[in-house]
Amino acid sequence: MTRRRIPWWIAVLLIVIGVHESGCASRSSSVAEEQLPGSGSAQTGQLETRPQPLEQVVETPLRDVPPAVAELVPDLPLPPAQPETPYLLDVLFDFDQYGLRLDAVTAVETNAHNLTKDANVGQIVLEGRADEVGTSAYNMVLGERRARSVQRYLESLGMSQGNITVVSYGKDRPLCLEHHPDCWQRNRSVRFHVK
Repeated sequence: MTRRRIPWWIAVLLIVIGVHESGCASRSSSVAEEQLPGSGSAQTGQLETRPQPLEQVVETPLRDVPPAVAELVPDLPLPPAQPETPYLLDVLFDFDQYGLRLDAVTAVETNAHNLTKDANVGQIVLEGRADEVGTSAYNMVLGERRARSVQRYLESLGMSQGNITVVSYGKDRPLCLEHHPDCWQRNRSVRFHVK
């Protein structure tokens, strides 16, 4: 006759179940029994027990669940977007690039021509932006590099450096809020704002 061995994990499971069952039996016998008022052992010969309050049954209190991050950080309104100047074009860039492409050069030249004709132009702010891909810190740097490349080209066209200010919004103040390639292209840009 051959003996069949039980796998080790079944033996461990049986031991755990046995320890649990013996612990439950000792716990129920150690529960203090209270006699209900008006019911005595003289009347029935047995003690009636009252269930324990919930605070005594639960040995460890439940921990508070930490609030969600959205509850910790209030929704801060974004600063208002600058109004568009109708005769100025946005300068568009390729994904993860800050070099001027051919259509970007045309847009910068058109804007420079229109700005030199406008007598009311004081300060020009170049707002660099990026799409939603990547971290905020990376996109802030990318937006600044895009605005600086437009600034250098404007200066090469003869515009005064003192009149041009560069600001980067990265991905934090997008022009388009939808999640598709056309919107991302619109956000990979430098917008001219005239003060």
